[in-house]
Amino acid sequence: MEPTIFALFVLIVVAAVIIAKGIVIVPQQMAFVVERLGRYSGTLDAGLHIIIPMIDRIAYRHSLKEVPMDVAPQVCITRDNTQVQIDGILYYQVTDAKLASYGNENYSMAIESLAKTCLRSEVGKRELDKLLEDRQTINVAVVSALDEASITWGVKTLRYEIKDINPPHDVLASMQLQITAEREKRAAIARAEGEKQAAIAQSEGEKQAAINAATGEAEALRLVAEANADAIAKVAAATELAGGMQAVNLKVAEQYVQAFAQLAKTGNTLIVPANVADVSGMLASAISVLNTVKK
Repeated sequence: MEPTIFALFVLIVVAAVIIAKGIVIVPQQMAFVVERLGRYSGTLDAGLHIIIPMIDRIAYRHSLKEVPMDVAPQVCITRDNTQVQIDGILYYQVTDAKLASYGNENYSMAIESLAKTCLRSEVGKRELDKLLEDRQTINVAVVSALDEASITWGVKTLRYEIKDINPPHDVLASMQLQITAEREKRAAIARAEGEKQAAIAQSEGEKQAAINAATGEAEALRLVAEANADAIAKVAAATELAGGMQAVNLKVAEQYVQAFAQLAKTGNTLIVPANVADVSGMLASAISVLNTVKK
């Protein structure tokens, strides 16, 4: 091969390599930071880009996806001087590739350290019982502190979640005893309330039963009184009719005789007038009374 042809071939190969190095393909959800002669030149989003080889270079590559970060367990001291071990998980996302490249040497380490510091501060403001209730409030406080500090880092803290709060074993045992006592107290109150309601229900039932019985007796007496009044009215009306008085006299005589007959059947002693023959006189006296009332 002649030297001229060889040199041309080499030149073509070098040109192809240089051109290939100048073609940059950025994947989706990625951002490449380009430096030109050591200074920031621009940020390449997803797609095909052309840079100047040997002058431009890809200095930083950042993922724009949401990144989960485990925050290592740490010992925190509560307001009532109880040591608790707490760990959590933090989610962040790069929002500005330029700031993420030049704003902080290691933003992931900075985020974790600041999250731990803020968590210790929030735990120290609360007693242990309140700490267990305020997990969500603490989560929000940590995110707020991180957002305020990471403005120049090009990173957005999305959320922080406390995973575990582990008090010492003796404290856990005391808390369990307290919970058991509280449950027993609530159960006793519930039983007492149930017995009270049952007693009230029974009392109301007895009261209503007494009212019903009294009402029934009063109604029965009223009905008997009305029946007697109706019978008396009918008897009085009957005496006004032709032959009515004679019928009444006959009825009185019959009842008088039946009464004496009943006494003879039910007892060993028979009470009779001093003059047995005077029975008709007694009947006459009774009829005379009826005639008097009629007049």
